[in-house]
Amino acid sequence: MRRAYHLLDVFTDRPLTGNQLAVVLDAGGLDTAKMQAIAREFNLPETVFVLPAKNPVNAAAVRIFTVARELPFAGHPTVGTAVLLGQLRAPELLAREDVRLVLEEAVGDVACIVRHLPGRAPRASFTLPRLPEYVEPLGEVSAVAAALGLQAQDIGFGAHVPARFSAGVPFAFVPVKDRDCLARIDLDTAPWAAAFGGKAPVYVYCADPQGKGHHYRARMFAPDMGIAEDPATGAAAAAFAGVVMAYDRPSDGDHTFIIEQGYEMGRPSLITLGLEVSGGALTSASIGGSAVWVGQGFIEV
Repeated sequence: MRRAYHLLDVFTDRPLTGNQLAVVLDAGGLDTAKMQAIAREFNLPETVFVLPAKNPVNAAAVRIFTVARELPFAGHPTVGTAVLLGQLRAPELLAREDVRLVLEEAVGDVACIVRHLPGRAPRASFTLPRLPEYVEPLGEVSAVAAALGLQAQDIGFGAHVPARFSAGVPFAFVPVKDRDCLARIDLDTAPWAAAFGGKAPVYVYCADPQGKGHHYRARMFAPDMGIAEDPATGAAAAAFAGVVMAYDRPSDGDHTFIIEQGYEMGRPSLITLGLEVSGGALTSASIGGSAVWVGQGFIEV
């Protein structure tokens, strides 16, 4: 059966940067094994399969795969799929106003807002279906540093310490001193299990961004998921909201943070993280970014 697919670059407003995504439309009839095989065929960080929504008021149900396994939730597939469906299904409305659509993911319903201002790349934002939570501390700092090819003194800044957080997908968060430490990372798989318990993925970050008006810079590694390094990781940014709350303790009100990622890979990406804080607690969080269409075709499966 011939099925249409689209290729997008996500968390960027320029083609051939950001994070690559394939979206397979009309995925009905494909079983899990076939979807996983197609994701391996595309060999991109993630591939999305679009299915009819269980609730007819929603836009679609989606399943998300890396080359190695299925994910219950991921940020750049959500943003990219929302932008694509908004452009395909409601182009005239999108030219006049923001379009709201809901994607059914394994983690739950994800409400997205798609916007396309004249002369700008389309973008989407979504409210986190699950607020982040602290999971556990990581292992010894020396082991964490060794797994990243760094020194123990490179790890941590301010109140930030290595720990695991999750907003649907658990990530090991490792703070480092500055951009230079990020650039010097050289993974060593031998001490990986001792540092991270064999649990992928790992998100390394600092508060030393390159861009004016940006707040953090990050790199993400997930060898157990078939991702040597990811150019932009929305699910990690979602869990990072918990990191910000735990260690930076933002005041009550609305906050916006811009996270740089992918620069060391030559695929610069920008992720917008929004927080709503009340009574010292996180009450809502959102992830947003631009996405650009770069290609389309058909796959015979």
